[in-house]
Amino acid sequence: MTDGWLGAASSSFGPEELEAARVLFARPAEFLMGAAAIETLPAADLPEVAFSGRSNVGKSSLINALLAHKALARASTEPGRTREVNFFVLDGRARLVDLPGYGFAKAPRLVARRFQNLARAYLRGRPNLKRVYLLIDARQGLKAADESALDAFDQAAVSYQVILTKTDKVTPAALSTTMKLTAGAISRRPAAFPRIAAISARSGAGLPELRAEIAATLTP
Repeated sequence: MTDGWLGAASSSFGPEELEAARVLFARPAEFLMGAAAIETLPAADLPEVAFSGRSNVGKSSLINALLAHKALARASTEPGRTREVNFFVLDGRARLVDLPGYGFAKAPRLVARRFQNLARAYLRGRPNLKRVYLLIDARQGLKAADESALDAFDQAAVSYQVILTKTDKVTPAALSTTMKLTAGAISRRPAAFPRIAAISARSGAGLPELRAEIAATLTP
């Protein structure tokens, strides 16, 4: 099993696949738009993968790390900053999508509900969406808000994969325990992809394999 990956099937990406993914993610990437309403989403004419998770879990930091950009996606320490569905175009051939975070307390309740409903509408009505990557803080594991997100993905019949983030801040033993508990929690969920990724946007651990995973998902 490749270090940093756990699931029903081990990561099987070879050197050629890892290099091809590195080259793909090194291609030009740019911010396309932020959509505040379902009516303003771009045309569903390119394959997309989306990133979801609790507020401040590191979605923007991960997108920047994957694309080797320092500030393409705006990362913030203020929970609830991402209030739109943000689209990033990779080499004119695919989009990475940053969904509004959930599970924070600072935003007004009606505001939070509005952009979380926007995220749900995106999940239900996006035929070109290949997979959602659900980010979970490795220090905390699955929380009640994450379980609600998993329910929403299952109801929308959207394929999703769990990514444990900030692994540089936990011990290997604690990470192994969290991965096993998370794998058990998603094992009976119909839309869950069985393999769990463990990454650190800061150190780069797990990023080559995750790039390869995403590249394979985007390939027709």
